[in-house]
Amino acid sequence: MPAFAVQDADFEASVRRSFDSLTLMRTVGARLQNVAPGEVEIDLPFRDDLTQHHGYVAAAVLTAIVDVACGYAAMTLMPPGASVLTIEYKVNFLSPAQGERMVARGRVVRPGRTVSVCSGDVVAITGDNEKIVATMLSTMATVGRTREDVPDRRRDTTSARGRAAGSHDRKGSTRNRWCICGALRRQFTALA
Repeated sequence: MPAFAVQDADFEASVRRSFDSLTLMRTVGARLQNVAPGEVEIDLPFRDDLTQHHGYVAAAVLTAIVDVACGYAAMTLMPPGASVLTIEYKVNFLSPAQGERMVARGRVVRPGRTVSVCSGDVVAITGDNEKIVATMLSTMATVGRTREDVPDRRRDTTSARGRAAGSHDRKGSTRNRWCICGALRRQFTALA
């Protein structure tokens, strides 16, 4: 695992506080285990009410815990006050999910200022044996940062590049009706 630069000295407390607020994770009984720069581990004890018709842990439950593990892995590398939003993922289910517990391990593959790429695995654990049951590749967006935290070339109105890059979504400027940049930025800011 590569060493990543941490921007928030209090990242672990921020991740744990945010995880504790997730109703879905409480509902399924998931517990946040390990939090380290670029890595998060979530434990889920087996429960009959989380299974599908063959008695295996449901794909939706596996996806939820590995998505959250990846998201919080990305959040460990974000600046103070920032949060995370999943913008894409792909999951492969490799084996039926049966065991005493499921453990989702999320890790950052490539951190970014606004978008990070993560991967994660879910393993089924019975005794000392681990078996991989699902793997995920995900893309996470950084949300909730203030404008002062983000260097923005669009503020540079003195150069042609500054005027072209974003002038379409600023008040008092010519707007391209097809562009949703401003709407997405306002939505991500409102979610934080």
